[in-house]
Amino acid sequence: MRVVHESDGRSETLANDVETADSFLSQAKGLMFRLSVPDDYALAFRFDDVAARDVHMVFVPFSLDAVWTADDEVQQIKRLSAWTGLGKANADTLFELSAGSASGVSVGDTVRLVE
Repeated sequence: MRVVHESDGRSETLANDVETADSFLSQAKGLMFRLSVPDDYALAFRFDDVAARDVHMVFVPFSLDAVWTADDEVQQIKRLSAWTGLGKANADTLFELSAGSASGVSVGDTVRLVE
């Protein structure tokens, strides 16, 4: 599974090492208590519908890029700082990526999981 970014007819892979957080417990835990993640890593939170989805960085000792999508269209991108970062946006999928991985992503672009 990969996370792919598409814009202006171009496609690039943001992460090849993708984990999904589909259960309530895995979504609640997220990346808490991990010391780091690889550069090529993403954690994808998939939901059944579009709704306000928030993320916090409590017990996450490294920065992340968060990307909120609705029907694969990017709604918001935010760099979340270690320990103190907070973010919220409407989405049916939330991606947490290594800091800097989403630097070329803009609102309105497509970011999606590819099996």
